Amino acid sequence: MTSVPVDIAPPGWRALLGRAHGAVVITLAGGVGLHATNVYLATTVMPSVVADIGGARLYAWATTVFVVASVLGSATAGALLAHSGPRWAYRWSALVLVAGTVICALSPTMGVLLIGRAAQGFGGGLLFALCYSIVRVALDESLWPRAMALVSAMWGVATLIGPALGGIWAQLAMWRGAFWMLIPVLLLFLVWGAGRLPSASQQQGRVRIPWAAVGLLTASALVISVASVSDSLPVNAAGLAGAGGLLALWLRHERTAAVRVLPAAAFGPDRRLRLVYITMSLLVIASSVEVFVPYFGQHLQGLSPLEAGYFGAAMAAGWTAGSLLFSGVSARRGLLIGLAPVSCVLGLAILVTAGPAATRAPAILLIIITGLVLLGGGIGAVFPHLLTDVFQLAGDRDQDLAGSSATIVQLTATAFGSALAGTVANLAGFADPAATAHAARWLFAIFLVPAVLAWPASHLIRRTRPAIDPRAGHRQRGGTVDRGRVE
Repeated sequence: MTSVPVDIAPPGWRALLGRAHGAVVITLAGGVGLHATNVYLATTVMPSVVADIGGARLYAWATTVFVVASVLGSATAGALLAHSGPRWAYRWSALVLVAGTVICALSPTMGVLLIGRAAQGFGGGLLFALCYSIVRVALDESLWPRAMALVSAMWGVATLIGPALGGIWAQLAMWRGAFWMLIPVLLLFLVWGAGRLPSASQQQGRVRIPWAAVGLLTASALVISVASVSDSLPVNAAGLAGAGGLLALWLRHERTAAVRVLPAAAFGPDRRLRLVYITMSLLVIASSVEVFVPYFGQHLQGLSPLEAGYFGAAMAAGWTAGSLLFSGVSARRGLLIGLAPVSCVLGLAILVTAGPAATRAPAILLIIITGLVLLGGGIGAVFPHLLTDVFQLAGDRDQDLAGSSATIVQLTATAFGSALAGTVANLAGFADPAATAHAARWLFAIFLVPAVLAWPASHLIRRTRPAIDPRAGHRQRGGTVDRGRVE
């Protein structure tokens, strides 16, 4: 059997952003960027929203309904792509996001705003999952790693832009302007950007929504999100346990269901796709400490709200830099997947040491920023390659599920990670100024665990051999015969 080398350098950024693919890539990156910017912009203006229209007791639900609706949107993205094709699926998703944004901008009460946030979450979740899926449809496989890196990096860019734009409108006491500002850009991508995308999906016409799986996932996200806003430890623990039980039921359902949200290969003899999902989940959970970094920056390091916001954005900056710098790695790709979590462990170890320091000393601030950059950089370096693996291992029949499945895994892990971070912080008494440093130390230390666990999981991805197809006598790779060497 002839061995076909796979360590060929992928095309560079010029091939991705040139005339042939540039408009498509900008449309996909822009879609994710708009969704992500909306997330951070809304978070920034929420205090001004409450001051204007009231509804303080529903403050946390602005995030809760958004997260739950995002999971629901991501879970139905595959069906929409198969039914409408990339172009119209993108347009419908953007239109729902526009509608939700308009409702938010016009909201006279918090109840109406929550309806808008739910629509934003659903449309944004659809758009988020679709942009990953359309990469496979619209671009050559050799361009996938860099395209995934650029799309993934939009979250880092949004973390830098969203708080600044939201802060400006909040400072002007015109929070509605933050939402209105998004409308023209969304309409531009809806009309011009979507027109650059292919009109048909490879599996157009197969319209079957996995309602049971969507229901279990949505219920899981709802339970964990509701529990996370409580200041009662028993409620938080019950929420984690209940959501975990629902996730277990979902996985059991996925194994035998005819209509799923995960590719069938995730439950096959080749365990690499399972390991990819596990690694992604653990890394996303480890990154959840980012939620409390601005709070610690204000209460421990004495930073202003704007300074603390950008202090927390250091992790996102590392994520973006890691994605862009390492997306072109080919010859040592497997080694990168195995070792990138080490950067996350090192970053969190630094935060355990320096994060609780109650000082504004430049040296301490620089050390904390270094820890955050290492944490984000490790995740960013490996994420585009993990996303590419999902497409390559999903199998030919489940390619329309590949992109949405990666998004569902990421969003679900985010919900669990945020809730766990809230539980740890509450248990450590972070609301008590005297216990803030104690809470920071415990938070960073406990979230070392998923980062440490991500290392053996990622290491096993490249060590696990593909399953053997006894009929063909060749190793299987994602449902297709791979006669070559797989690193």
